[in-house]
Amino acid sequence: MSFQAFNFHPTVAAGVDAAGYEHPTPIQEQAIPQVSGGRDLLGLAQTGTGKTAAFVLPILNRLVGGKSGHVRALIIAPTRELSEQIHQAVGTLGRKTRIRSATVYGGVGIQPQIQNLRRADIVVACPGRLLDHIGRRSIRLSRLEVLVIDEADRLFDMGFIPDIRRILEHLPARRQTLLFSATMPPEIRRLAADLLRDPATVQVGVTAPPDTVSHAIYPVPQHLKTALLLKLLGNTQARSVLVFTRTKHRAESLGRKLAAAGYRSASLQGDLSQTRRQAALDGFRDGTFQILVATDIAARGIDVTRISHVINYDIPSTPEAYIHRIGRTGRATRSGEAFTLVTLEDNDMVRAINRMIGSEIEQRIVPNFDYGCSAPELKRSSQWMGKRQWRSSGMK
Repeated sequence: MSFQAFNFHPTVAAGVDAAGYEHPTPIQEQAIPQVSGGRDLLGLAQTGTGKTAAFVLPILNRLVGGKSGHVRALIIAPTRELSEQIHQAVGTLGRKTRIRSATVYGGVGIQPQIQNLRRADIVVACPGRLLDHIGRRSIRLSRLEVLVIDEADRLFDMGFIPDIRRILEHLPARRQTLLFSATMPPEIRRLAADLLRDPATVQVGVTAPPDTVSHAIYPVPQHLKTALLLKLLGNTQARSVLVFTRTKHRAESLGRKLAAAGYRSASLQGDLSQTRRQAALDGFRDGTFQILVATDIAARGIDVTRISHVINYDIPSTPEAYIHRIGRTGRATRSGEAFTLVTLEDNDMVRAINRMIGSEIEQRIVPNFDYGCSAPELKRSSQWMGKRQWRSSGMK
């Protein structure tokens, strides 16, 4: 099947061609006809399946040629990074149309957003700043035609569902609504039931990791995690590595330690300014940084096809989060590897992950690594390795 089968408006089809799209992904093939037909949609899909184009293209096709001057489509996303990614997709795929989009999120000045909103047909927004604009009356949504809630499960994890329900109070009842989520916890099922009218349901690759990813678990005491991570990096031909930590503090601390050990690394976590977050993300995309250390929330929206390794420095809190994380590698038919460092306290979660993926992840022991090293010895050893061994590892 080709994109020509969708019979897009010539200006939208031109954007598809300019983006180099030839054949739709499974979610695009299933969702685009439903959305183009005006139906509400529940889309179950993880990151990397092509879901952004699955809703952006039919929205562009709906809006092209219509009257502008007011917001006609609203896309709600959990993070600034994902908002920018969707905004860029609208710009790329709609480059031949006259449709304009604007982003709305916190951490940056509000006045430029107010100016952009006056000309926007499509708004891509994070909930908190969107409510701020609604309160200021700098955005009017009374003539909205399409609402998209993207990555609803992550919005729930971040505590945004009450904000979503407040936003809904300002939207017209007659609209098309699309809700996308990788998982369906009870709160998201309730939200979908409240929002969607006779929806079509599309489910693609939700409960299984990509076939192109190989997995391994590395048991290690908590105090030896950093040393083992350095050992793994030194033994691995890793081109581009995304490392996940559980907390913002740990992401920042580990990023500094990797930089001190000679690696081109950066951290991405919620306390950074938008400028520093964007610089870290851009540097990871263009290869300036080979290692990006991030929390789950900060990493949401990272769309980098060349990531060779995902390393879980801290095991994720749910099996679904594990699928999210490792879905960052092995994309676009490339192969990838996922390493997870685990302690004895993580055994229950390891079993839950094994159940979800339907097989037992291989456990590995790193040769020539002193698993009995005490914490004081570790500190001296790490200092020595940072100055000598790791600088010759080939990851510079």
